[in-house]
Amino acid sequence: MVAPSETVAIPPARCVLSQRPMSPPREILPGTTYLVTRRCSQRQFLLRPSPTTSQVFLFLLAVAAHRYGIDVHAFCVLSNHYHLVVTDPHARLPAFQQLLDALVARALNAISGRTETFWAPDSYSAVKLTTPADVLDKIAYVLANPVAAGLVRTGSAWPGPWSGPDRIGGDALEARRPGAFFDPAGTLPAVVSLRLTVPCGFSSPERFRSDLASAVAEREDRARSLWHARGGFLGVNRVLAQKPTQHPSRLERRSELNPRVAARDKWKRIEALGRLLEFLRAYRSAWNDRQAGKPGVVFPAGTYLMRVRHGVACAATG
Repeated sequence: MVAPSETVAIPPARCVLSQRPMSPPREILPGTTYLVTRRCSQRQFLLRPSPTTSQVFLFLLAVAAHRYGIDVHAFCVLSNHYHLVVTDPHARLPAFQQLLDALVARALNAISGRTETFWAPDSYSAVKLTTPADVLDKIAYVLANPVAAGLVRTGSAWPGPWSGPDRIGGDALEARRPGAFFDPAGTLPAVVSLRLTVPCGFSSPERFRSDLASAVAEREDRARSLWHARGGFLGVNRVLAQKPTQHPSRLERRSELNPRVAARDKWKRIEALGRLLEFLRAYRSAWNDRQAGKPGVVFPAGTYLMRVRHGVACAATG
């Protein structure tokens, strides 16, 4: 049984690309595993469970994963946000997220007749997971999320997209192109498969699924004790009866920190945070040199936006 991981956060900082307060640039390195989170605008229930929402999200998740070579390990789509745990073998996470989020927003807005912003104005969160134990812990966090949120008694009871432990390393999911919004004569396939892969670092798929099921059960047991003391769970019927324009009645306390790394081991955490700070310093230095017109500027390995949009030279990954 693994202990809960500790999340390291980067405090708000002035972006190295401008003088406006912004999040620091992302370090995108091949082979990194992430806990990804994206929230709906104003915490509205725009992803409320329905056959249409499930079909649209799973289809586009499979399309984006295939297009950018992303390994999907687990997912859970709650009414006002979603979680993924993915590995990015080719350092293409931003492109994957851009396609997934853009098409989910356009499709669900078109189907529901909305024209307003779908996602919260801040970008997606991508927390780097440093060890196999951290990956297992965060997948357990994702799958226990419907219980931790006080919605249903078990994650398997959640009526929206949710990937149980038995799905990981098992048969592929088949996602069909929704009939609404998507052009039958367009470029997207009629059917696409999505195989949830076992993350690296585990002795066997069977051992991974067993350890994950135990970790999920432990988290769900703790959440059930908490919500029984608070009066019980909302339940599937009341979840489905919510309107998309509603939002939680209880205000969330949002941290001003920007988590980038999760590690349960103290020294792994310090090492990962040190590498990230080194990347940010090197990026800032390269940016300043480029602004000053110096020739031969090389950005650090992990630079994404400047490399993709402007073709800057980058150091090789180690």
